[in-house]
Amino acid sequence: MTQIKRRQFLQFAGSTLASIGFSQLDIMHQGDKYAKVLAQNAPRKLALLVGINEYQNGIQPLRGCTYDVELQKQLLIHRFGFNSQDIVTLTDAQATRQNILTAFEQHLINQAKPGDIVVFHFSGHGSQVFDPDQDHESGLNSTLVPVDASLPPGYPDRGGVVNNIMGHTLFLLMSALKTENVTVVLDCCHSGGAKRGNFLVRTLSGGKNLQAMPAEFEYQRQWLQKLNLSQSDFLKLRRQNIAKGVVLASAKRDQFAVDATFSGFYAGAFTYALTYYLWQKPANQSVNKVFADVSRTTANLAYQNSGFQYPELEVNVKGNSNPPLYFTPFTTSYADAVVTQTKGNEVELWLGGVDPQSLDAFNKENAAFTVVDSNGKERELINLESRQGLVAKGRINANSKVSNQLPAGTILQERLRGIPIDITLKIGLDDSFESNTTAQATQALKALNRVTPVPLRQQEVQYIFGRMTQERYQQLQQFKTPNLPAVGSLGLFLPSLDQIIPKSFGEANETTPVAVERLNSKFKSLLAARIVKTMVRNTNTSRLKVNASMIIANSQTIVSESFTVRGRENAQQPTNSGKIKDGEIARLPINTQIAFQVENKENIPLYVSILVIDSEGEMAVIFPDNQMVSQSEDAVLIEPGEKRVIPENDQMTLTISEPLGITEALIIASTSPLKESLKALEKIAKRGDNTTRSPVPASDEFLDITDKLLQDLDTATRRGTNGESQQLPAGVRGVDTTKLAAMSITLEVVS
Repeated sequence: MTQIKRRQFLQFAGSTLASIGFSQLDIMHQGDKYAKVLAQNAPRKLALLVGINEYQNGIQPLRGCTYDVELQKQLLIHRFGFNSQDIVTLTDAQATRQNILTAFEQHLINQAKPGDIVVFHFSGHGSQVFDPDQDHESGLNSTLVPVDASLPPGYPDRGGVVNNIMGHTLFLLMSALKTENVTVVLDCCHSGGAKRGNFLVRTLSGGKNLQAMPAEFEYQRQWLQKLNLSQSDFLKLRRQNIAKGVVLASAKRDQFAVDATFSGFYAGAFTYALTYYLWQKPANQSVNKVFADVSRTTANLAYQNSGFQYPELEVNVKGNSNPPLYFTPFTTSYADAVVTQTKGNEVELWLGGVDPQSLDAFNKENAAFTVVDSNGKERELINLESRQGLVAKGRINANSKVSNQLPAGTILQERLRGIPIDITLKIGLDDSFESNTTAQATQALKALNRVTPVPLRQQEVQYIFGRMTQERYQQLQQFKTPNLPAVGSLGLFLPSLDQIIPKSFGEANETTPVAVERLNSKFKSLLAARIVKTMVRNTNTSRLKVNASMIIANSQTIVSESFTVRGRENAQQPTNSGKIKDGEIARLPINTQIAFQVENKENIPLYVSILVIDSEGEMAVIFPDNQMVSQSEDAVLIEPGEKRVIPENDQMTLTISEPLGITEALIIASTSPLKESLKALEKIAKRGDNTTRSPVPASDEFLDITDKLLQDLDTATRRGTNGESQQLPAGVRGVDTTKLAAMSITLEVVS
């Protein structure tokens, strides 16, 4: 196990967890073996889940914490085999300090026996109080803020006593558990302000002027007696490590844990990333593997890549430094949805496994799920009828041969996602704008086609139209953001306000209407990128068997890779060169020459295209190139079993170039030719130099290519499978998981 210095939060001082990402299978044999032993012993599985939105007494309310509880509860029941009666939830008014402590004692400590499995989850505000023992150099101990917390008079300038639950207290409660199989998930933070761009931050400002109440120290003294621990031994233990088990914390002690807005609901970026990831895995993985992957994904869900939220992990398990997460194997197969209620052919679904960035493709009559048996064969088809957040209503397809109704707990996998043709780009309005500036921006943005202005923290936004202030300029300087625009200029930020869209800012004296008009072309390019990235990408759900990797040109050194998990039996991660560690993003300097390698493991030919989307939101068609678009469809065909390197011609190269920042490559494989897409590319290619590899112009032309791509995929979908056509409403285009694989490879361009 990696040596970790004493942290303040669960030692406690400040364990906070890791960030997230979606990498593929790398199941640890040691963790697998351990999980099988646990399964043979049939341990009891107990969970206490706490989520607080409705804070009072002047404390900033939150929005996504109670949804976090539901995210965890559905995951534990349907994927990890927890009995619903063994899960206690405390939300809002129930989550008082005393109720949390009592539930921990009665439900977890009093019931858990050696070998049992225990999960404690807390979503809410975190804070910090003065630590008399000075465990951490800051002199502070992190705390959990219960719903009945209150602020002392004169807060935050003057000191006072608070009734928070100290990290030291949580350490003792964990120590009292009779089992080593303990997982603590903390989706809160201990630094930052109440708001951050389009997010609410889960923190309550603390400091040395705040003190825990005497009853907290008395409660700790009582537990020291029960555990037969001296004060000095207690101090020594908590400075060494966490009490026991695994602690996943959603952010480092100086970073933010955020409430994020999704398609119709709020949730913690970390909790959602963690639970979604676990719905998608075919088998439980080691905690270190899960942590690395979920860390990168958390950052992605928080819409930033600059240090906004990076979780932390700590492990203290006797004889096993890398156990499987939650110390138990999955009891069901990977899934996108699960049946929670049923009445005849009507079903209620929980969509916990649907990609957070693709939820808009799962609205009324826009999607379908299938029941897959143990042999991988489709049984029933469930047509979606409505969705509110992650709760959906569906109906069993009339053509399905169902002898009786589907029972609750039935696992479903994505078969069809619908893509509306009128998707818009949601632009948040900087809430530091004066009222007349906001009115001007709203009017100007509404005049643009397929751009929707929205107030911050009301719903999900893709970007924020805002002004570069002196404070933001200095903050971005700390993040070493290159080519910063002038203070006073208008442009686009990511929703966290911690990153900008390069080259989106104008002059400092630019008026709001002029700035919006200047950005019109950029909005079209960003919209095209949003449609492709969030609506088509289906690495986790595609049934096609495809591998894709990015390599250093003229070598077999793999930089990054992706493959469809569900498209094969007994899937194993392709062999990596070891250059990139799990959970990390490849960092490639400018002028690096690369190539893509695509392997068709199907028994039918596949048609391939490769798009690249850079940090400015601009897209380029890497494959097919300008020389190929006028050739036959076979030019983009990869035969069964073929492994093709792109580009193949030694005269052509792919060279990493500016802008700096995160770039994403989308490798699209389809069972049908992309005829309309190629026609659009050919039209553009005829006007340019066919010997160079340059980005296709953005704005209207790339929106046209995007539209044609969806048209091609929709045509293939409506042809159906085995002669059965798929029914889709007007104004919706469908993507079938049996006909498309769109895999993502991400890299960071550095100087």
